[in-house]
Amino acid sequence: MSIIDEQRWHGRLHSGGWRTGGAGDHPVIEPATGDTLATVARGDADDITRAAHQAAAAQQEWAATGYDTRSAILRRAAALLEEHAPELHPWMIRETGSVPAKVANETGWASEELAEAAGLARQPEGQLLRTNAPRMSLARRRPVGVVGVISPFNFPLILSTRAVAPALALGNAVVLKPDPRTPLTGGLLLAQVLEEAGLPEGLLHVIPGDAEVGEALVADPQVPLISFTGSVEGGRAVGQAAARHLKRTHLELGGNSALVIFDDADLERAVSAGAFASFLHQGQICMTAGRHLVHQAVAGDYLEALRATAEALPVGDPAVEEVALGPVIDAGQRDRIHGLVSDSVTDGARLVAGGSYDGLFYRPTVLAEVTERTPAYAQEVFGPVAPVRTFADVDEAARLAADSPHGLSLGILTRDVMRGVALADRIPSGKVHINDQTVADEAVAPFGGVGDSGDGSRLGGTANLEAFTELQWLTLQGEIPQYPF
Repeated sequence: MSIIDEQRWHGRLHSGGWRTGGAGDHPVIEPATGDTLATVARGDADDITRAAHQAAAAQQEWAATGYDTRSAILRRAAALLEEHAPELHPWMIRETGSVPAKVANETGWASEELAEAAGLARQPEGQLLRTNAPRMSLARRRPVGVVGVISPFNFPLILSTRAVAPALALGNAVVLKPDPRTPLTGGLLLAQVLEEAGLPEGLLHVIPGDAEVGEALVADPQVPLISFTGSVEGGRAVGQAAARHLKRTHLELGGNSALVIFDDADLERAVSAGAFASFLHQGQICMTAGRHLVHQAVAGDYLEALRATAEALPVGDPAVEEVALGPVIDAGQRDRIHGLVSDSVTDGARLVAGGSYDGLFYRPTVLAEVTERTPAYAQEVFGPVAPVRTFADVDEAARLAADSPHGLSLGILTRDVMRGVALADRIPSGKVHINDQTVADEAVAPFGGVGDSGDGSRLGGTANLEAFTELQWLTLQGEIPQYPF
């Protein structure tokens, strides 16, 4: 039996059941063709207010529900997602412009997140503390209440699930605003899976919408915590708005990650890793390698091999062709990518491969002779662009890799693993991968960045305990003490 019922969400959002939204219908556009893939509802600020109140009311009973019940629902959702992944994949491919291998990885990863969250519900919720008084002293974790989640378009299923699943596991309700370009993959399909798994009504609300909806979610007094994944500019706006309301935030923002290739690295594998890190999903990943730092002794060979790889990668509609790259999400994103590439060439960079597009299909691009001022090197491109810069020694590699306001992911390729560790110690980064490229994550691992890549908070594994709970001090004693008043 199919788990996807298009009629359930046609012209609707998910909030206290499937219903219309305050801002009317919203077409979901397939980037590869420009066709309307589906029609959902677009919410408004009133929808957020209604959802937050319903979520707050449902959350108290959910928090009091036994952990075994919460865990069982999430396990069931994980199994359903894995079982019905082939039904979801065509929607995900067409909505996000992803190749089949990417969406298969994304559904598998999302299923793991749900399963990991099921285990999280069983974790100890506190700690027995020492105390000088004749009492019992406890530190215990309590649900925050209603968690607001704002997720992006690039890996919408996993980047929504990564916050929704642990928040629910720990006794919270969730109001989710997916990117309006990917409302199906980013929320409505997940809502169907959780509904089928037995999640009680009122605990998950999915409100597609624009900036007005996001602003209302951040401002709503019933929502004490915001988990945001998106651009640096968007994160700054969310952080500033949340600060006015004294709210906690988890900000997982952009990156301009460095991939450092030493002269002793296996060159063939290094090129493969570098191409994957820059071109996977058209470079629309926060962990994408935006700076290839290559030892000068092998830079020429690396650049030539990367050029050949880029030129050989097929680009096209992943729904009908076997390709390595699909379309970027929309014309605005394409024009930003091309503007950075064109400005870089004007600024003196050498175009080695790519730099052209057909519709929303941007060719994988390689740039050489870049400097710290080259736009496509200095800024996050969020497109399939690999700028290559050389270094002479470890000290220069450390200086170049650390010379960025971002600090999300770092890859170091070398046969001398301890040299890689020593280099990593000199470069601020939330994630480091020695002898691997920059795009990697696991449900059991903490995820987050520093600097412009985030506020230092972490999601994933046991880090979710801190992310989605409040720590409360509780004391108990048999009698009321006598005080000198």
